[in-house]
Amino acid sequence: MISVTRKDGKEPLENVLRRFNRKVQSAGVVAVAKSGQYFEKGLSKRERRVKAIARAERKLIKIKKLKMGIK
Repeated sequence: MISVTRKDGKEPLENVLRRFNRKVQSAGVVAVAKSGQYFEKGLSKRERRVKAIARAERKLIKIKKLKMGIK
């Protein structure tokens, strides 16, 4: 559980809330909650991983071509 306390008694609530939101984002709590929202079969998780790797490879190739001046 992520907890945030006020640094001093006079720290504004907005600052505390901002620090809390930053900690939640960096911990990946929201991403984990959203991924568990719907059931996914094990095979589809594997397929999704493979497709993500292929996408990343295509993106790298595209960037390399752009740097070399090839369309």
